[in-house]
Amino acid sequence: MYEVIYMKADYEPWWMFEGWEEMVRLRKTFDALEEAIDFAISIMNEMRRFFEKEKTRKGTFAAFWNPGERTYCDGCDDDMQLYHGVFLLRGSEPISFIEESNWNIS
Repeated sequence: MYEVIYMKADYEPWWMFEGWEEMVRLRKTFDALEEAIDFAISIMNEMRRFFEKEKTRKGTFAAFWNPGERTYCDGCDDDMQLYHGVFLLRGSEPISFIEESNWNIS
């Protein structure tokens, strides 16, 4: 089973800090890897229309943001950059869907 995750947090998705699941805004499950990849890429292509910045890490995580889109962090008593992250899980492990599928997400 595969899951596509969209999360919104004050850190990039690859950090997966404790409690990251609380930042998930969308979680969609697929039986087939190809369907999960297609869905993840469609989300990423849509985000490219709305966000100025994009960074991928390890072929697994994509982060999108607009400079100045901030959220208040209670723990650090400061405004933090807000990130929109997309990634794919197999079971509970993040996987590199770019390498596994030979997709070019650009």
